Amino acid sequence: MAALVLARPAWAESAQGGRAPAQAPSSEGYAAADSCFGCHAEQAAQWQDSDHAWAMRDATEDNVLGRFDDAVFDEAGVKARFFRRGDVFLVNTEGEDGKPADFRILYTFGFHPLQQYLVAFPGGRLQALTVAWDSRSKEEGGQRWFSLYPGQRFAPGDPLHWTGRYQNWNSMCADCHSSRLLKHYDDRKDSFASTWQEQTVGCQGCHGPGQAHVEWAKRAPADGTSHTSDREIGLNVDFRALGSHGQVEQCAFCHSRRQSLGVGQMPGHPQLDQSLPAALRADLYHADGQISGEVYEFGSFTQSKMYAAGVACTDCHDPHTSKVRIEGNGLCLQCHNPTPPVARFPGLQAKNYDNAAHHHHTPGSAGAQCVNCHMPEKTYMVVDPRRDHSFRIPRPDLAVATASPDACTSCHTEKKPVWAAEAIERWFGEPKRPNHYGDSFHAVRSGQGIALSLLGRLLANDESPSIVRATAADELADIGPAAMLNLKWALKDSNPMIRAYAAAGFESVPATERLKPLLPLLQDPTLAVRDQAVYALADVPPQQLPEAQRDRFETLLADYERRLRGNADLPGGRLNLAVYLSRRGRESEAMDEYRQALRLDPYFSPARVNLVTLANDAQQPEVAEQLLREGLALEKMPTLDHGNLAYMLALLLVEHGRAEEALAWLETAARELPQNARVRYNQGLLLAQMQRRDEAVIALRSGLEQSPEDPDLLYALIYLHALAGERSEAVEYVARMREAAPGDPRLRAIEPSL
Repeated sequence: MAALVLARPAWAESAQGGRAPAQAPSSEGYAAADSCFGCHAEQAAQWQDSDHAWAMRDATEDNVLGRFDDAVFDEAGVKARFFRRGDVFLVNTEGEDGKPADFRILYTFGFHPLQQYLVAFPGGRLQALTVAWDSRSKEEGGQRWFSLYPGQRFAPGDPLHWTGRYQNWNSMCADCHSSRLLKHYDDRKDSFASTWQEQTVGCQGCHGPGQAHVEWAKRAPADGTSHTSDREIGLNVDFRALGSHGQVEQCAFCHSRRQSLGVGQMPGHPQLDQSLPAALRADLYHADGQISGEVYEFGSFTQSKMYAAGVACTDCHDPHTSKVRIEGNGLCLQCHNPTPPVARFPGLQAKNYDNAAHHHHTPGSAGAQCVNCHMPEKTYMVVDPRRDHSFRIPRPDLAVATASPDACTSCHTEKKPVWAAEAIERWFGEPKRPNHYGDSFHAVRSGQGIALSLLGRLLANDESPSIVRATAADELADIGPAAMLNLKWALKDSNPMIRAYAAAGFESVPATERLKPLLPLLQDPTLAVRDQAVYALADVPPQQLPEAQRDRFETLLADYERRLRGNADLPGGRLNLAVYLSRRGRESEAMDEYRQALRLDPYFSPARVNLVTLANDAQQPEVAEQLLREGLALEKMPTLDHGNLAYMLALLLVEHGRAEEALAWLETAARELPQNARVRYNQGLLLAQMQRRDEAVIALRSGLEQSPEDPDLLYALIYLHALAGERSEAVEYVARMREAAPGDPRLRAIEPSL
């Protein structure tokens, strides 16, 4: 039977006037959520207590795990009292207006190792409390209320306050905790009309719309005649046809850090028609690819030999219980065994590694467990340990070279990675391993080596994981036009993730050089690739495009903007929309969107920096200055952002003849951005122009302490010493500059005078 449009229950309004989301009309072929249970009772029973089944439930006696018996939480100024009125669960805590109030709990969110609670607010919002229930046993430290931000308090208006945008269910959590969730965001009203097909992650979240299958089941032969394709029986997702990588993509919509493409989850469709997975960015992953930020499993798993050999999620995890198929080392011995029952993965070593000769630890101990060496944990949300899924060989030598974590010393905390590397060499002999991509990423990010060469080699290496090559393309884009030759080749790569990140790198190239390589991508079969090409071409005047492609391009632009607006519910989404509008020449609209991003999060510096730049370009220096001062006045502005804003304000003040005031902000910027040699360079030049020559020399030398090979700092010191007739000092800096930048043309101009 078709899914019903449920009437909104009477309790769906909180005391503050918020409304619950609604079940969507069954226009996409979804069946009622319980349609599968009759025929698939065994699978339904397995699913019932799984993470998926508990993803989001009504706040009822059976579903609420936390103590609502007038339990009080009071820590670092965050106060909450959890209580009941009959069947209703409530919390008394600080609201948006800063005053305590009673809020009704409408839904539970997850169940182990923690459970969160959702409250409805006006504008279709659901907000997640940041005081959560630790559902672990008492022996494990659980059965308590705890803060997801221990020791911290965020005031109302802060985006991290429980009523703020970063605790908003619609934006942050919804599409992975319900089936076929569409947030339906109205960017002009900043409101939601979110809908789902199943409130939690049910059968259709993985198998796709089920109404056609229900209809097939009604007329199917009673003898259960076999079928060769799931599509034959009315299911959108044919897992046999998808293969291992296709199956991983089905899980990856939720189990990845990604950028939504604004179409929602579409089971059975390629991943990059729904979302673009994040590359191995420095803020998310360590240089060697180990997890750092909350990135889930996809980004690490696709780096692994397991993934390359064809291992899929369900080879280790039961798809219905979501638990591992076997506890302990037996899980790995399914494949890593001299006599595996089914040799499905020829690329993996069929050896029995579960012995002391391999792991060199006492059998049965923590150190003898495969996962502790090959899948180290990191804890998120205070109590939730998650394993890195790259199944990497422990490389303490890389920890030394790249400052990445090391599985050995995470247990042997009193030791150093060098000790662990030496132990491994004693056990197995001198390792004969190829260079690891972590070495290259670390070198590029720390300013060592030639970035174009290092990243170019990674991108060209077909044997590297695709996510590594996509990351190389992403970082090559920062180099600018010099990297375009590498990226042009990448536009033709068979992997769409690499094509997408390569296309994004063309945005700063002159239009005449962009058209030829990017126009074919407007016909690319993958939505993420088309989107990146549309974005990179957004500022190209229509008359420069072939006439036959203009109408299609305008259609693609309109669709892309529509989806950007639907994703503008977070500051980063507003930023993407504003940048796009600016590229389209719609600066006034772009400025409005940047302001909206700052309204959502005043600490979101990218929006502030871009807005300041647009205001300055529009000959509005007073607006630019006000924006910078407002940002600098924020109490919790991160040091890096505060330093950047101080630097921008200093340059603006210099431009308008306020040198003395600028010097103070330059000193602030230099202190907070010690690695940015340009700050000390500009400080030195300004002091020299103000006839404060000795202070200028001190500033420039301070810069050299952090950046001893910076040619601009060296040249400025050469110039100042030469101007003062201090030949020996000037010659010393000439020698240093000749070594640091032998091809710098300024050397040829100044050397004859010395």
